[in-house]
Parts: sequence; structure tokens; C-alpha cells
Amino acid sequence: MTNPNHELVIIRNIIPWHKIIDRLTSFYDDSKGAYGKSLRWMIAILIVMRYRGLSDREVIRQIKENRYIQYFCNIPDEVLQTFIHHTSIYVFRKRIGKQGVEMIENEVFEVLRRAGVIKGDNALIDSSVLPNDIIYPNDVLLLYRAFKKMKEFAKLHKISLWWDDKEIKRLWKEYNLQKRSNRLEWLIIFNLLFVPALEQFKEMVNNLETRPKREEKAKVLLNLLELLETQTLEKINGETHIDNRIVSLDEPDARPIKKGKEHPKCEFGSTIQMSFNREGFMITIENFIGNPNDKKLFPETLALFTKRMKEEPETVTTDLGFRSQDNFKVSKNIKNVFLGRTDDVSEDKKDFCCKARSATEGFIAVAKNLRGFGRSLYKGFEGDRIWSVLCQTSYNLKKFILLLQKEKIEEHSLVKLGLA
Repeated sequence: MTNPNHELVIIRNIIPWHKIIDRLTSFYDDSKGAYGKSLRWMIAILIVMRYRGLSDREVIRQIKENRYIQYFCNIPDEVLQTFIHHTSIYVFRKRIGKQGVEMIENEVFEVLRRAGVIKGDNALIDSSVLPNDIIYPNDVLLLYRAFKKMKEFAKLHKISLWWDDKEIKRLWKEYNLQKRSNRLEWLIIFNLLFVPALEQFKEMVNNLETRPKREEKAKVLLNLLELLETQTLEKINGETHIDNRIVSLDEPDARPIKKGKEHPKCEFGSTIQMSFNREGFMITIENFIGNPNDKKLFPETLALFTKRMKEEPETVTTDLGFRSQDNFKVSKNIKNVFLGRTDDVSEDKKDFCCKARSATEGFIAVAKNLRGFGRSLYKGFEGDRIWSVLCQTSYNLKKFILLLQKEKIEEHSLVKLGLA
């Protein structure tokens, strides 16, 4: 490598590859199946994908073209053109799941913590939304997508369609040409066709004879479409607030979430609860379906922060959304607890806590706009968790490199990391 101070060269030298590999071997069975790809390759590919913001296809192309990424992933020249297919990355992610990804993140985090790079004297806590990769939903679109899902089912099982598909396409085209007309009328029109189609679909699923996995998948779809039917009837009857409203058939765990911001007023995805230290390292990341109350999440987040850092913080900083007497009691052993009001702390700590609160918004803005938390591209709630943990890993590595370039890492920490 012509530049030994390149960020990927530095990161390669501090990641505990052998520890991570030893932990991930539990996901493989020596007695059955084909030989898997090199764990060293796959771990590095997962990390560099999120570090550089690359897709499965793009990361393979970049490895073949970029010598530093190739060096980071430890892929020799002789296998460079044929070492892996991009679909193997998806298979690997599915194999290790969120548990395996959390192992990778934890080992990287522990290296930085033990070296004294990540300190736990201040906890900055806040929540945000992790949007899913879906288009802006409306109720008519959901019914149209429901017909497409049943059509995929029919094609898979070689069943003739039991509704007039040309009529559905004609109505959908007409609806899009008249979007400014009464949407409720169109919802009723599509629902009148959807209800009998769903009844016949239910009979087909109940009488289906196929492989267990296909049968299970069909039943999951049936349950989802039945929830959609109930939701649509509530909407037609004038309900404005529907609990656990489905906004996407591809992302059934996504929910409409409002966080009080001017734009966008509502995002569709899951809630993420994050904690940082004052330097901006992300200590914890938690995922929740819907929009749980911040007051109730605070004790668990604080306990998780303490567990990861092996010590209680001296200062905790949040906003008014976390404020409650119970949360003051939970954090009674902490010296300074700022829950949105300056009179929560002593005079000499007011300025520090106000600046820390402002910094939290900046850390979240960087996370969402530059570090991948602006949109999850993996499907399902487990996919959101995998996405969040991988983004947390790259976020902390990026923060480490930024501080290193500004010479803000203490010398004893660099010695422990083998960089001095």
C-alpha cells in the first residue's frame, strides 16, 4: 500500500478479526452443507459496505477496482475476479442474522472502549425514526398492491386468477389520472373488488398442499391481507386513527411515526433510541416497532449505556420528552441529570448540558444524513436491526478516524491500539 496512513489500512489494523471469526463459527456446522466463504472476507465486506455506503453489487465492483478495499478485505489477487457473487452477501447476512451482526459490532466497540478512545462519563440520549424503503402510502395503493401479492401467489402455485385483472389495471390507471378526485370513493370501489377476492384467496390457502415453507409464507400473507381488510373498513367508516396501521405490504412492521419536527411531519418506519457520549461516539442503538413513549424507554437505555461502558455516567442529558419523576428516581445515583430544563442541574453545569443537548441533535443529523440512518434498505424489522447495528459500527469507526486525523486521540490509546 502506497499510503500506510489510509483510513482503511488503520481500521484493518485495529479490528479484532480472530475474535470475531471465533464467535461467528457457531453459525456453521462442520458435518453438513457446502464449504462457506471465508469468514474474514465476509466480515470485512459487511463493515466496508456500510463504511462506504455501498450496495451488495457495488461493494464487489469496488473491491475489484480499489486496492485499499481489497487490502481491507484481505482478498488475494489470484481470486479477485471470481472470489464471490454478490448474492452470497445476502446469504451470509441471513445466516448470522442480527445476533451475528451484534457480535461484530460489540467486538469493534470493545476494542475502542478498552483503549480509552470511547469514554462513558457523559450520556446523551435521544430517539429518532429509521424510515423504511417504501413509497408514501395511501389506502387505495395498498389494495392495488394486495391484488399484486395474490397474483404472485397464483403464479407461484400455477393457479388461474379468480378476479378480472384487466379491470383492476383499468381502475388503477383511471384513479391515477383523477388523483384529485374523492379518494374515499376510489377506496370503496377497490374494496368492493378486494373483499370477494380475499374470501376466495382464504379458501385456497386453507386447502393448499405444498412445501411447509411455502404454506407458511401463504398464511403470513393471508393474515396480513385480513388485517388490511379490517383497516380498510375502519377507514371507510370514518376512523381517523387506526392502531398499528399497515403502511406497506412489503414492510408490515413499518408504522407512521411523528416526532414533532416541521419536515417531514410523518415518517414511515421504526423508532430508534440512540445514546452518545460527549465526543460523539454512538454507545447504544435500540429498535422498536411503532412509536413507544420516550419516558418508558429511558430506564432501559440508561441501563444499557451503563452495561456497555462498565460504569455509570457522571452526566445524563435528554430532552423534555424523557422527563418524568420516575426517570429522576431511576437516575438518582448519577451526579447530573438534565431532562430538558436548566434547573435540573447546578449552575456550573447548565452551559455544559445545554451544549450537550444541542450536540445530540447534531450527532443524530450526521447519523441520518451521512452514516446510513436516513433509510433502512433491508426488509423486515430484523432487517432494520441488522442495518442499524452495521451503521453503528461504521459510525464509530468514522468518528475514530475523524478524531485521529485531528490528533484528538490520546497517546496511551494509540499505544493500546498499536498505532503509536
